[in-house]
Amino acid sequence: MKRINIILAVFTIFTFLSCEEDFLEIPPEDSLSQTIFFQKQGDFEQAINATYAPLRDLYNIGGNNQGAWGMGELPSDNTYYRYNPSYRAVQAGESIADFYVNDGNATIENKYTINYLIIARANQILDLIDDVEFEDDSMRDNIKGQAYFLRALSYFDLVQYFGSVPLHLVPATSRNDAALPLSTSEEILAQILNDANDAVSFLPTKSNQEAGRATRGSAQMLLANVNLVQENWSGAESVLSDLLTSGEYDLLGNYANVFDLNNKNSVESIFEVQFLEGTDGFASSFMYSWLPMPLTAEQVATISGVTNSQASNNQGFNIPTPDVIESYEDNDLRKTVSIDSIDLDGRYYPYINKFWQPHSNPGLTGANWPVYRFSEALLFYAEAINEQGRPGDAEPYLNQVRNRAGLAPLNGLSQENMRQAIMNERRVELAFENKRWPDLVRTGMAQSVMSDFGTRVKANPQDYYFPDGFAPPAAAFGTIYEVFPLPASEALLNPNF
Repeated sequence: MKRINIILAVFTIFTFLSCEEDFLEIPPEDSLSQTIFFQKQGDFEQAINATYAPLRDLYNIGGNNQGAWGMGELPSDNTYYRYNPSYRAVQAGESIADFYVNDGNATIENKYTINYLIIARANQILDLIDDVEFEDDSMRDNIKGQAYFLRALSYFDLVQYFGSVPLHLVPATSRNDAALPLSTSEEILAQILNDANDAVSFLPTKSNQEAGRATRGSAQMLLANVNLVQENWSGAESVLSDLLTSGEYDLLGNYANVFDLNNKNSVESIFEVQFLEGTDGFASSFMYSWLPMPLTAEQVATISGVTNSQASNNQGFNIPTPDVIESYEDNDLRKTVSIDSIDLDGRYYPYINKFWQPHSNPGLTGANWPVYRFSEALLFYAEAINEQGRPGDAEPYLNQVRNRAGLAPLNGLSQENMRQAIMNERRVELAFENKRWPDLVRTGMAQSVMSDFGTRVKANPQDYYFPDGFAPPAAAFGTIYEVFPLPASEALLNPNF
């Protein structure tokens, strides 16, 4: 379906949910109704639920149509792919450095489309919520805060990966409203800050919010993240200080416990995407796309723990690179939690291990996706402090994360050494959680790191999971793109692009 039509079509979903007596009140085809559905508090409660729902698709899409991990990890030096010559007939398109330059790529289209679907639903809520009487005014504020947060989170996702995008802040009531010009990244970031600040003011704390929903801490974490991208170190420090001293969050005692199904939305969780094992359409399956395919059914079962697994003969994506494996210090307890390996015909292939949790049916797991965790808040805080020339003050926050990992504390570092230590810690603490590529871009390291990585891949292709006799194209990694192209389908429909 074309993207502009998707943005418009979402509004008809709410219309179809309206009460029976309004069924024949059909709006004109070129002017979509905004008011048929939204008449009482319960309507907005349903609508905010629907605003969260696309997050599952954003993080869970698998196969060649990668989810968020396809743009947050795969273009970086953390993961690569296992080239399968029996599955891929044409190798020219398999240069990961140029993988998403093709603007018709489905991963790009889904990133763009799903975020705007969330934005469209949030806009609908925010446009009408103050005009409807609520039984509970605190619930009105709660829903507004969630809508502001989800809109801000979606725009932050868009601006990080695409740069300039259209800025929709009110519902599109006609087809002409759906095609807006591109706003600059500075304009988008300014709006995200506005929305995140509004979310902070409206949202309750974690202890007073339904599990799995956005909280004041979620909005504060997003606010801090934007400030770090803008290098507003004092602004980030201020908002993170409030979060860290709120008493709402803490580290779990064991790194493996963070990903345990029994610890969903735990005291360490600041915001995570919710999944539920089963056949009702709410299950996660992203880790099945990360298998070092091709694999027999028995080999899949060895990894998944599901006895009735099927063979996987496609191409394996998001395979941990030798580089990320070597980035763990000796005795780091996170390494075996995060990465395991399997013997395939006498050669061991690594795979991401930390999200695998017990489940009954192949491809239907209950693992949530962590968007923000308290450990990242500690590392953000250390970074904000260090960048203001106070590396000694940053040490306790970095060392809290290291201590849980079983590592010795770092002391007496210079600002530059502390900067590198924080980046190293982020790499292993948040491995495979879609942080590596944004980190490389925002710190200005993407060009140098990925050029050096490309040199290593081309010099030793078998170390990077190419079978004997195969290697990346000679032109691979020739150009490192820091932002991705807007979807071709959108450009065709929007005359402002």
